[in-house]
Amino acid sequence: MCGLKHQKEKRSMDYFAGLDVSVKETSVCVVDDAGKIVRETRVASEPEALLQVLTSTIYRVKRVGLEAGPLSQWLYSVLAEAGLPVICVETRHMRAVLKAQINKTDRNDGRGIAQMMRVGLYRPVHVKTFCSQKLRVLLTHRKLLQSKAIAIENARHLAQLWPQGGHSGDG
Repeated sequence: MCGLKHQKEKRSMDYFAGLDVSVKETSVCVVDDAGKIVRETRVASEPEALLQVLTSTIYRVKRVGLEAGPLSQWLYSVLAEAGLPVICVETRHMRAVLKAQINKTDRNDGRGIAQMMRVGLYRPVHVKTFCSQKLRVLLTHRKLLQSKAIAIENARHLAQLWPQGGHSGDG
């Protein structure tokens, strides 16, 4: 009976994860609501590897934090689709908080981000959905194509007005 009570207490505890994302690898740190490190690992910066760590049945993560950066939109989208409570944190704010660390490493940054998630010391940034990102790219390309078509049409009109290259009556 005592063992079951301990398991129930453990399952009701909140867990928080911090991801320090690099191009090849991500440092993952998971802490409990008391701040104790429960799991720390490095995995490939691929959604499958991160999901394997973050969707563990041992702990249910209340918040997952990652810094805004080149890979953050992609990873954010995948983690959010998987149902994880992911938060993308503003870069300058995170840098200011993590600057207080004595030893700056990816591992320590992961720990710091996890602690920021635990205590609520973060400034979230809005991450656009993959669909809205695609739509923006399409609209940008459409605008570019329109401007090129107008330039071609204008050049064609100019050529009709001045067929000899713009010179009227040499001589």
